[in-house]
Amino acid sequence: MNSYILVATGGALGAVLRFAISQMLETPWGTLTVNALGSLLLGICMAALASEMISEDVALLLGTGILGAFTTMSAFSVETIELWESTPSHAIGYAVLTILLCPLLALAGWKGYELTA
Repeated sequence: MNSYILVATGGALGAVLRFAISQMLETPWGTLTVNALGSLLLGICMAALASEMISEDVALLLGTGILGAFTTMSAFSVETIELWESTPSHAIGYAVLTILLCPLLALAGWKGYELTA
């Protein structure tokens, strides 16, 4: 299938999922949730691709498309600024938590997948 169609299809789904979660959870928790969950799932996706359990097309659909649209650096950035304006200590905590948690979850997803594959 055409790579652009795979990414576009996944992107539409990921954006809708992110919007739904942001409607359920208050700012900044919705963004932290999607970025953390997306990091974990992308770690799993990349481990599955590396071990040839999924094809490059599936990785484009899931990783670049769905998870690329699901996670959001731009919302994280704006929410950090908004938090800074009201409570700088919360902004720092949110930024540090996101920067530490998301890569750790990506690693956990990758290594966890390797253990089960």
